Amino acid sequence: MSLCSLLREEAHEIWVALHEHPFIRELAAGTLPPEKFRFYIEQNLLYLPEFGRAIAIGASKSADVEELGQFAAALANIVGNEIPENRRLRDRIVELGAEDAGGTSAMAPANVAYTSYLIAAAYRGGPLEVMTALMPCAWSYGDIATSLAVVADHPVYAEWVEFFRSPRYDDLVAEMRDQLDAMAGEVSPSQRRRLSEIFRMGARLEWGFWEMGYTLAQWPDVRLATTA
Repeated sequence: MSLCSLLREEAHEIWVALHEHPFIRELAAGTLPPEKFRFYIEQNLLYLPEFGRAIAIGASKSADVEELGQFAAALANIVGNEIPENRRLRDRIVELGAEDAGGTSAMAPANVAYTSYLIAAAYRGGPLEVMTALMPCAWSYGDIATSLAVVADHPVYAEWVEFFRSPRYDDLVAEMRDQLDAMAGEVSPSQRRRLSEIFRMGARLEWGFWEMGYTLAQWPDVRLATTA
């Protein structure tokens, strides 16, 4: 079994919870309240630059040109594709009348936790640890979108799904998995356990991000200012 397959298998319960989260279920059904999607997208636009910075740290620690190229491709996708797509979807959901729930006022607690973990993991580890920390986000999005057998014809949500189950995105994630497996080589049992801990924590934080979007979880002072 490859390292990527092993990491995902050891995080199976969390992975299933990602797929079954009500944010995802309602998004696919077209019933997700628009203010929740707006809040999620606005928080994602705060998250993605930090995700990109973690990738850049991994690039700075690359052992060779091949590793550098893989991190560069992942960073180019964030800057050139995902951030513009998130901006477009934000504008579309706002046009449809989604109420402002304070998504741009401050990075929400779950977002702070996730981005802080990514940056810390990137600084503390080498390229292998950085790629492992990044994988739950990149991999789960494509996996979730691909698994949705029925998607409602919603003017925004259907486009979100199509973006993440496109062949282009699938190829990018496949390349990231291949690179992680290649970087791992023959890892020791203790290092494999450490990588599993990093991957599981990333998956947990992914779940926390969906939960944040669904519950509109924001700092109390920001929530009070938004509802005033």
